[in-house]
Amino acid sequence: MLLPLPSFLSEIKNTLKGGRQAPACPVAAAPAPGARPLPRPAPRSPARAPRAFKPARCFRGRGLRRKRSRHFRRRERPAPMAGCCRLGRASLPRRGLHTAARLCKARSGAEHQWLTRHLKDPFVKAARVESYRCRSAFKLLELDARHRILRPGLRVLDCGAAPGAWSQVAVRRVNAAGADPSSPVGFVLGLDLLHIAPLGGATFLCPADVADPGTWQRVRELLPGGRADVILSDMAPNATGIRGLDHDQLIGLCLSLLDVAPHVLSPGGTFLCKTWAGSLSHRLQKRLTEEFQGTRTLKPEASRKESSEVYLLATQYRRAAGPGRA
Repeated sequence: MLLPLPSFLSEIKNTLKGGRQAPACPVAAAPAPGARPLPRPAPRSPARAPRAFKPARCFRGRGLRRKRSRHFRRRERPAPMAGCCRLGRASLPRRGLHTAARLCKARSGAEHQWLTRHLKDPFVKAARVESYRCRSAFKLLELDARHRILRPGLRVLDCGAAPGAWSQVAVRRVNAAGADPSSPVGFVLGLDLLHIAPLGGATFLCPADVADPGTWQRVRELLPGGRADVILSDMAPNATGIRGLDHDQLIGLCLSLLDVAPHVLSPGGTFLCKTWAGSLSHRLQKRLTEEFQGTRTLKPEASRKESSEVYLLATQYRRAAGPGRA
């Protein structure tokens, strides 16, 4: 008897459970009269041998390159974890490199050139060794060594004092901190629009605008006797990039100091200011010649050769108003 296929499978299951012998395969039994014969499965083709990989050749550009198969390219793809590891290593900062060198990569060409020159500057290195706040301290040191501007016991007004390098030099030269008991003690007052870190032996007034009359009232209150023996000015306006405009603004700052000099500078005092060479320099020089006995134009070695800055030194002030220091 020919059983249908589902019945045959259930019979085999019951046989395996009960330990009985499995029935004969219904395919081998004689077909019932009138029944349709079961379709025979198609003969399976013999297994093919794997084809040898032969890379195809294609023309790309001028050279002859081999075109790799998809299977070969898939092997070259990195695993996801390997890619994450490479990204993680790339995001970590590389140690052993100079900080300034890493920052130079993100700067423009002009900024990179300035920073490279700044780091190689011998005066910048010397300022670090001698603990000066910036390289401009050596400009005042050189000018003072040549012309004896600062002496122990003098009262010094440092205009545009930030970050405080000139005040550092003045404190040591006038003995403002009292480091030398055998010398008279001087006084140093610095003012600037910017913040200045505290310095032993110096008094800072910041933020202070030299164009504000209230600033000079406060200066006279802080100075001993209301007068200064030396006025130092390393002020500079915010650079606009327009050379003529920057020059005019700097000359205006120096002239404003001369306007208040009768109320601040004692007779016989000294005036030192920074300026940039330009069309209005003669006005400042003429004013200094009228109010001081001697004037000089100086350019210290610490000043960069390509810079147009010069320093005007005026001595023996002869125009003063109000009570002065004997």
